[in-house]
Amino acid sequence: PAIGCAAAFGVALEALRSQGLERGEFDSRLARGIDSLAQSRPTAVNLFWALERMREALAAAPRDDSRAAAACLVEAALRLYQADIDTCRAIGRAGADLVPDGACIMTHCNAGALATAGHGTALGVVRSARDQGKRISVIANETRPYLQGARLTAWEMVQERIPVTLITDNMAGHVMRLGRADLVIVGADRVAANGDVANKIGTFPLAVLASRHRIPFYVAAPLSSVDIGIADGSAIPIEERNASEVTGYGGMRWAPEGVAVFNPAFDVTPAELVSGIITEKGVVERPDAAKIRSLFKA
Repeated sequence: PAIGCAAAFGVALEALRSQGLERGEFDSRLARGIDSLAQSRPTAVNLFWALERMREALAAAPRDDSRAAAACLVEAALRLYQADIDTCRAIGRAGADLVPDGACIMTHCNAGALATAGHGTALGVVRSARDQGKRISVIANETRPYLQGARLTAWEMVQERIPVTLITDNMAGHVMRLGRADLVIVGADRVAANGDVANKIGTFPLAVLASRHRIPFYVAAPLSSVDIGIADGSAIPIEERNASEVTGYGGMRWAPEGVAVFNPAFDVTPAELVSGIITEKGVVERPDAAKIRSLFKA
C-alpha cells in the first residue's frame, strides 16, 4: 500500500508545482505525471488503484482554477494516506483473532508500517494481537536478495519490543519441522480474482512448506490489492530486477563475472495453498473466485 500512497503524493506534488498554469496545460502535465508513475512498477496493483483515484480527483476538480484543482489533489492524496492507515488497523483487528496466545508467527519480506501508510498488513496483525495482550513472537525470513525481512521487518519488531528471530530463507522448512512456527502471515502485492497471490519472491515455497507441515498460511492485504480484472495468477506481470542484487551487496561482489542471473522480484502462490486472506472486511477462508467477488458486494 505504501507504493500507492507515494504515487498519490507524487501526483499532489506535481499539482502544486503546476498550479497557476492554464487548466488545459495543468491537466496535461498531471496526466503525463500519472502515466509516468504507472510505468514504474508492474506488479503491485495498489499503485494503479491509487493513481486511478487521483485521476478521478483531477476530473472532479474545479475547471476554472488550477490552484483550486491542486488543492483538491492534495486533499485526495491525504485521504488515501489516512484511509490506508485505517484499513491496516481493520486488517490487524480481523487477523488478530486468528493468532493464538503464545503463538510464533513466521513472516516474509516486510508488510509492516514501513510498507504502508502505518501499522502494516501482516505486521499489523502482529501488532493487533500484541495489543490484545497476547504473548507472541515473530520469525522474520531475511528475504533474499534485497533483505527486506532483515533490514525492515526485524527493525520494526525490535522497535516494538516484540520478540523476533531472524533466519535465512532456506531455514524456514527446518524451523517448521522443529515446531517453532505456529502460523505464517505475509502481505501481498496483488491478489487475482481466484485468490492466487503475488508477493515477494520466496513466498510460494514458504506456502508449500507450510502446507507440508500443516501450518496455517495467511495473506494480509487490503481490497485495493485485489485485481478482479485478472482471472488467476498466471496473468500477473512479474517484475525482474537488476542482476547486481544477486551477484553481490553493498559494493561487494561474490558471484563470478559473466554468470547469468535470473532475478524475479515476486512469485505467485496458488489459492489452494492459502488458508485465508485477511482484509479490512474480514477473513476470506480458503479463497476462491466466488468468495473474492463477494468482498466487493458487501
